Amino acid sequence: MEQHIQVPFDKTTAASFHIGDYVYLTGTIYAARDAAHQRMMQALEKGESLPLDWKGQVVYYMGPSPAREGRPIGSAGPTTSGRMDRYTPALLDLGMIGMIGKGKRTPAVKEAVIRNGAVYFAAVGGAGALLSQCIKSSEVIAYDDLGAEAIRKLEVENFPVIVVMDASGNDLYAEVTKNL
Repeated sequence: MEQHIQVPFDKTTAASFHIGDYVYLTGTIYAARDAAHQRMMQALEKGESLPLDWKGQVVYYMGPSPAREGRPIGSAGPTTSGRMDRYTPALLDLGMIGMIGKGKRTPAVKEAVIRNGAVYFAAVGGAGALLSQCIKSSEVIAYDDLGAEAIRKLEVENFPVIVVMDASGNDLYAEVTKNL
């Protein structure tokens, strides 16, 4: 199935996705990688607030290359999601509704996805230059000192992703490898 949706979205929308669905995202998503996730967890441990309210938001595990002249962002391919797995359940419990990356997730992330009615999307690795064309603006909103790993607010249009873990915990990677 193919769906075009506005981001951010809610649990009802997340529940409508099934593994293998092609989804095109339009609206606001946030890019954050390892260092930003670590810093957010340190803030939470200290009782500090996060630089944004993750409720209903989608995070893209991506650190862009420098933008060419006239472009808002450089190559913007997904990074391996597993590097964020130790931080992900806490962010899902704070209301984050979706993640975009590549690769398998841990059982703890799967449990948090189910518990929170969230979704995990995959973006095509190696297609960063093409994916960047769907990013219409990019603005650093937190942790500027982290460079490419700063948290960025991205405005996207028809950003292509595939549902690899749905809100019920169905896992496309597990399904595909079941009969191998």
